[in-house]
Amino acid sequence: MELARLIKRWPVLRQASDGDVLGLGRAVRSERTERLRPRTAGADHVVKSVCPYCAVGCGQLVYVKDGAVSQIEGDPDSPISRGRLCPKGAASKSLVTSPAREYRVKYRPPHGADWQELDLEEALDMIADRVIETRRATWEETDDDGNTLNRTMGIASLGGATLDNEENYLIKKLCLGLGVVQVENQARI
Repeated sequence: MELARLIKRWPVLRQASDGDVLGLGRAVRSERTERLRPRTAGADHVVKSVCPYCAVGCGQLVYVKDGAVSQIEGDPDSPISRGRLCPKGAASKSLVTSPAREYRVKYRPPHGADWQELDLEEALDMIADRVIETRRATWEETDDDGNTLNRTMGIASLGGATLDNEENYLIKKLCLGLGVVQVENQARI
């Protein structure tokens, strides 16, 4: 009896007996595969987003369940990626859900061995103070021949690959307004 049941469950025999010779239908489904559901099936809602890894801007669908990200997939409606994601984009769920993700600003002082947690406001104030001080200390009004420079060579900006054209434009405007002339984007390097 048990042997007959096992033989009947054998996919090749099921294909022949069910008329599914190519094995594309019911014959290839097991009890386990019948119970399987897509990871996106239980989502409360879906949010359209853009992959954060590079400036291509591939569309993503972020599935949310109980207020947490449950799955991230490519957006088939995206004219850029048409539902496809590179390996980094396909693994971007780990950016949000990784237990190693940092939620606080970390700072290691000069010659320090340990990281300290800072409030965001304190960190932004530290950055602003350093930009102002560096600009003041390295400001070049004119060169040796009296030509007007109005620049600082003590600050440079290197944009990341995730910045789009509009963001790079604004960064360039900010830097030039501060007298920073060494401005590049990773996409050009």
